[in-house]
Amino acid sequence: MRLTTRTNLALRTLMVCAVNADRIVRKADVAQAINASENHLAQVVNQLGQSGFITTLRGRHGGFTLARPAEEISVGSVFREFEADLPFIECFGADNTCPLKGVCRMSGHLTRAVEAFYTSLDPVTLGELVECNDGLEAILALDEGTRMASAAHCAKRNVPVLA
Repeated sequence: MRLTTRTNLALRTLMVCAVNADRIVRKADVAQAINASENHLAQVVNQLGQSGFITTLRGRHGGFTLARPAEEISVGSVFREFEADLPFIECFGADNTCPLKGVCRMSGHLTRAVEAFYTSLDPVTLGELVECNDGLEAILALDEGTRMASAAHCAKRNVPVLA
């Protein structure tokens, strides 16, 4: 199984938002932080907004933020949102031209396997991926203040910091 670039960019974008939870992030800053094209990222941001993962703000001082706390965003739900419309195999698609259609027993097994994949990611939250992860914050924090605040937060809670 291979995830699409859009799903990968969506998760990275949400990570940037989670690391920089105290500010509105801009598309250009995210594109630079995650090494992505702004045009491609615009499509991902649009879908994240329509799906309720982020809140977008228009205008000169616009950008986007997480629509809810990172601890409430399931990685499985993000993956389903971005991958669900893409058939895993030809027999899952509307334009199935496989000559085995109707007699092959493999599609049922694959359906269960794909669902098991998403189900295994449901309990993983965005918060779990970013909290007290110094290495990630060093890459995704858009300013030094964010890094300092995060380090203080982790020390206060006695949470081990991942390097």
